[in-house]
Amino acid sequence: MGRREDIRRKAVEDLQRFEVLMLDGHFDYGNGYHGRVYLNPHQLFRYPSTIWRFAQDLIEIMPTGLVEDADVVAGPVTGGALLAHTIAGLLDSRRRLTQPARLFAPFAPDAQRGHALRSFYRQQIEGRRVLLADDVRNTGQTFERCAALVREAGGTVIGTVEIYDRMEAVVDLGVPNIALAEYRANDNHPAAECPLCREGRPVTAF
Repeated sequence: MGRREDIRRKAVEDLQRFEVLMLDGHFDYGNGYHGRVYLNPHQLFRYPSTIWRFAQDLIEIMPTGLVEDADVVAGPVTGGALLAHTIAGLLDSRRRLTQPARLFAPFAPDAQRGHALRSFYRQQIEGRRVLLADDVRNTGQTFERCAALVREAGGTVIGTVEIYDRMEAVVDLGVPNIALAEYRANDNHPAAECPLCREGRPVTAF
């Protein structure tokens, strides 16, 4: 087994061991879909050392081009922003002194578009290569919305990364997507058609 495969295998084990990857619940993903599997960001981010380690492992399996070319790492609040900030810091610690510092940009919640990019960060992104990061990829629509904001700000999305990929994306941004862990649940349902809702099973709260 290669180093990359070993890192990813251990990541799945750790996510379940620390009860980050929850496999038997009724979750509302906040994007119009429900399902049984969820990456619990509260468990993931309560210990800074945990997200630091997962971010480091993500960098280890990322293609060299993404590691070297990312000028900005951006992610949606809260989980994606925390991951993006950590990755940006780790990448910055690896840069040569002649290279400019890596930047970070968070996407804030927005009632109309799902996410928004404040003018300060729009200026940081203009003309730069952006790596998008999130804690989990469900349908890929969050990445899609964030990518649109990057393009509107004059930046270029060069890739997407996440800790956990449900492998059920319905959109393709046409750039590399790197997941630390993959787990296909095969139970992603539009909220209006959710069998768990029909069974009367309450949405899992924590």
